[in-house]
This record gives sequence, C-alpha cells and structure tokens, in this order.
Amino acid sequence: MLAVAALVLALVAGTPREIDVAASKASFSVAHVWVERVSGSVPIRRGSVTLAPGSLVPTSVTAELDATRIRTDEPDRDAALESPDFFDAAKYPVWTFVSRNVTPEGPTSFTMDGDLTIHGVTRPERLNVTIGGGDAHPVYHATATVDRHAFGMATTRLDPTIGSSVDVRLDIVVR
Repeated sequence: MLAVAALVLALVAGTPREIDVAASKASFSVAHVWVERVSGSVPIRRGSVTLAPGSLVPTSVTAELDATRIRTDEPDRDAALESPDFFDAAKYPVWTFVSRNVTPEGPTSFTMDGDLTIHGVTRPERLNVTIGGGDAHPVYHATATVDRHAFGMATTRLDPTIGSSVDVRLDIVVR
C-alpha cells in the first residue's frame, strides 16, 4: 500500500530533470554612464526543473550560478565585479535561485516567484517566463529586473556611474 502511494505521489509531483548547463545561459545588462549599457554572463553550474506529468509548466526549479566566472568581455571589469567592491566572489562564489510559487499566465507563459541569493543575501524575486521547445527538451526564457543594492553590496566610488537596476535574462534548456 505504501509503495502504491509513493508511486502516485511521484507521478503527481513529477520528476526533477537537469538543466543542460552547456546549452543554457544567464546574462545581464546594467546602465553605465560611459557606454550606455554593460552586458555580461554568469555560467550556470547546475540546476533542476520539476515538471508535472503532461505539462511544460514547472512545479519547482532550483539553480546555481558561478559568481567566480562573470564575463563582460572586459577582463578588468570582470575582476572588479568579482572583487569585494561588488559581488565578492571569493567569499560568495555561488548564487542560488529556489522557486516558491509558479503561476501560469497562458499556455506558454508563467511567472515564477522564488528566493534569489547573491552576495550572501536572500531576497524574493519574480521571473517572467515563456516556454519553447518540446516535451523532450523544454526551453524556458525568463526575464527579471533586480536591484543590485538590495543584495547588500557596498556603495563604491563608482556607484554614480552604474545603474541600480540590473536586467537579467535566463535561457534554460532542460534535458
């Protein structure tokens, strides 16, 4: 009887599927006084997406990003972003996102509320997500705007030249 109940629960809850980190990307852009916007990327280390049977809308998502490998195509800027002045990647090498709630918005879109941890600070954030791909390899395109100051980063002498709002884009492929 317990085995049947466990099987039914597993079917209803879904099975976690891995994020294909080689095919997925996390990118950002932020206003900068001298060059309009600065764009970059942060590698996704690992993650999982749990899908309910027969649906591409996730029931839960977890992800880890590698803060020690921020890339903006400008090595000096990358080093500055990884320094204690900004993300302090040596002390906080991993950023995490754990979903709390998923709200379908239509057949191919949903919002996802979750907890984002950056720089040792956890805050609620909302992702706006569209669905692409198919059952074998779902693809999710998520966007959000994050206030970088809300994550406890120190104000530096460069603050007047850099925007507070960071636009984030995630392109996630699921195995």
